[in-house]
Amino acid sequence: WPLHLLSEKLKAHIERAPAAWVEGQVIELNRRASMCYITLRDVDSEVSLSLSVYGSVMDRVSMPLDRGSRVVARLKPDFWVKTGRLSMQTIDIRPVGIGDLLARIERLRQALAAEGLFAPARKKQLPLLPHRIGLITGRDSDAMKDVMRNAALRWPAVEFEVREVAVQGVSSVAQVSVALAELDAHPRVDVIIIARGGGALEDLLPFSDESLVRAVAMANTPVVSAIGHEADRPLLDEVADLRASTPTDAAKRVVPDVSEELARIRQARAALERSIRVLVHREAESLANLRSRPSLAKPEGMIDVREADIERLRSRALRSAAAGVERGAVAVHHLRERVRSLSPQRTLDRGYAVVQKEDGHVVRTPEDVPTGEVLRVRVAGGQFGAVAQGTPAPHEPA
Repeated sequence: WPLHLLSEKLKAHIERAPAAWVEGQVIELNRRASMCYITLRDVDSEVSLSLSVYGSVMDRVSMPLDRGSRVVARLKPDFWVKTGRLSMQTIDIRPVGIGDLLARIERLRQALAAEGLFAPARKKQLPLLPHRIGLITGRDSDAMKDVMRNAALRWPAVEFEVREVAVQGVSSVAQVSVALAELDAHPRVDVIIIARGGGALEDLLPFSDESLVRAVAMANTPVVSAIGHEADRPLLDEVADLRASTPTDAAKRVVPDVSEELARIRQARAALERSIRVLVHREAESLANLRSRPSLAKPEGMIDVREADIERLRSRALRSAAAGVERGAVAVHHLRERVRSLSPQRTLDRGYAVVQKEDGHVVRTPEDVPTGEVLRVRVAGGQFGAVAQGTPAPHEPA
């Protein structure tokens, strides 16, 4: 093909493309007579495009455009055959107002809140005393100096792992996300602070970016948001585990004050000493009370009391035994007297005699003794022999 044929075919193809609305940030603006030339850059990526705007279109803009303004433009591609140059003809261009940006942020806020990314249950507890703090901030920024200075004043031994990144502009989201991933994977970083000083709403837009908000929500290390001033509320504040009003406030809330901690230690030590003194005093009083008891003051008194009890019981036992023996002796004496009073000897002592045969049988009736039988007569004084004679008549003396 001849070159002109290729150019004509390219022009015909490009002119069939429909017009489209695009959004970007103005980084260059030059007005020459009836034409205005604008370089528009993407808000999230390093991509730019040159626009050609007629003066009549620019005159319809409600507010003057400057470098840094966010706009939406309706573009139609145009190919110049003679020079082979592609240009973007701007049919309409409108600035993106603060209200539009806030409305977008609010819609994103509601959507992320509905997913539960801002729920208090997801927020992680900050360490009591972090040994190393990860700090994501601008290069040689005042925010970095404020955080490091105030943290060192409160706790001189604190260490920092700093990542200096772009905190505004199209590369800000990517750089902050990379730094966050590095610090989150660092084994010695206990907490991460993302800090930036104040600025216009447009300057703080990267910290309301959805990808950055989700990256903070997925981090395993606690994240502290210290963006802008008290009135600034980017979405990063909502998803962070702790929101600090300023970078200085972040330093104060992440590390404890060494003087305050030393004061607490002194107070705790004094309270502990008081408790120990009270305990020792109470136990000493208890020991004194125990030692003052008679059983401990004069322990032999217990033995004396038991000895007296034993002596009393022994005396009682002896008296009881003696009385028992005496009563028994009297009873034996009475029994002896009774037995003696019933004994044959007493009968004999009263003058009676016992007549026995030679075989020892006692003669009870006269018929038991034949005449002439030899008998033995026992009297009180002894015994003697006798010979039985005839049976005497009744009432006749024997």
